[in-house]
Amino acid sequence: MVSMKKAIPLKNKLSLRDLNLMGSPYYVVLFFLILIPLILILFYAFSERVNDLFISFSFNYFRQFLNEPAFIKTMLDSIKLAIYTTLVTLFIGYPTAYLITKSNKKTQTLLILMITAPMWVNMLLRTLAWKQIFEMLNASLLGTDIAIITGMVYVFLPFMVLPIYTVLSKIDPKLYEAADDLGANKFQTFLKVTLPLSITGVLSGITMVLLPAATTLVIPKYLGKNRYLIGNLIEDRFLTAGNWGYGSAIAIILSVVIMAMVIFTKKLDRNKGAKE
Repeated sequence: MVSMKKAIPLKNKLSLRDLNLMGSPYYVVLFFLILIPLILILFYAFSERVNDLFISFSFNYFRQFLNEPAFIKTMLDSIKLAIYTTLVTLFIGYPTAYLITKSNKKTQTLLILMITAPMWVNMLLRTLAWKQIFEMLNASLLGTDIAIITGMVYVFLPFMVLPIYTVLSKIDPKLYEAADDLGANKFQTFLKVTLPLSITGVLSGITMVLLPAATTLVIPKYLGKNRYLIGNLIEDRFLTAGNWGYGSAIAIILSVVIMAMVIFTKKLDRNKGAKE
């Protein structure tokens, strides 16, 4: 009996060690692909080249950007299109995710497959397909906000549907039964039970759509007829002008603006106490 009692903690320790080893690739990826690039971006943005060396701490790149009305307008146009895209994907994605959760398990699997299947195709090919569709329907739409938003909604819709579906599918069915027992109709149950408990998924979807929609390059290029947005500006600063400091500063400004918007939307989550 003594040996068995000693073996149990040993087994648990080995399991914990195995889990840590399994998670090590994630930490490697986190360090090399996220942490190091972020440090380099901060370094370039807040450093000024002096005698071919980054030795001077400076806010010059940020001041240059803020003193360029055309650049600020480009950023605001990009954010505007990203907000419109996020709202449309939410308007389409929430009912879609809700209807999927109300289906049987086999149908849910098929519908989720249909939602995610386009993601397996290269983004450039999907964008070019939409370009051909607009050319056949009405070529004058190319270059407009409608064409760009349509392309971004198509590309980023799964990123809105999946987190909302995940949260909705985890809601305890007993809550619906309790609401029914208390005399609530379907609409009241949705407002009092489903919607509040799904806000977390909605906010996750907003976060996953807003930033990539604001910085996308391919869609404005082909559906916007080389429309110049903030993603193009950042690309030009890095690749064409070779000014990594300026490009990094613009990327940081955009990230701060987007993060401020995300934090603001998270204030809408009144269901924080449900997790505690």
